[in-house]
Amino acid sequence: MPTDQLSITFAALADPTRRAILAQLTQGEASVTEIAQPFHMSLPAISKHLKVLERAGLITRSREAQWRPCRLEADPLKDAAGWIDHYRQFWEENLDRLDDYLNQLQANTHSQENPDDSCNTL
Repeated sequence: MPTDQLSITFAALADPTRRAILAQLTQGEASVTEIAQPFHMSLPAISKHLKVLERAGLITRSREAQWRPCRLEADPLKDAAGWIDHYRQFWEENLDRLDDYLNQLQANTHSQENPDDSCNTL
């Protein structure tokens, strides 16, 4: 069972329904019923997804009379984005090296196709 916060965050994000719920909550607070509306599943199933998101710290639920709004909490997402960003930098550096290599190959090919005409004059 994952114990560190980053593992818990990624485990919660692994499910497409939970990612869709988070996307929905970017528009603002919503009740369980409002969250469940676009999905073809029962309220108890949505509640289970919400519990996973809440345990991961990705949402909070409060109580206002009969209404229990859910709210997005973005801090764990910042941590996950920071971890991913490290690897984005790695891939960008690799792509930059690949781009340099391809430019070098293209320059070599161009120089072989168009040899200097001044050397060929007699």
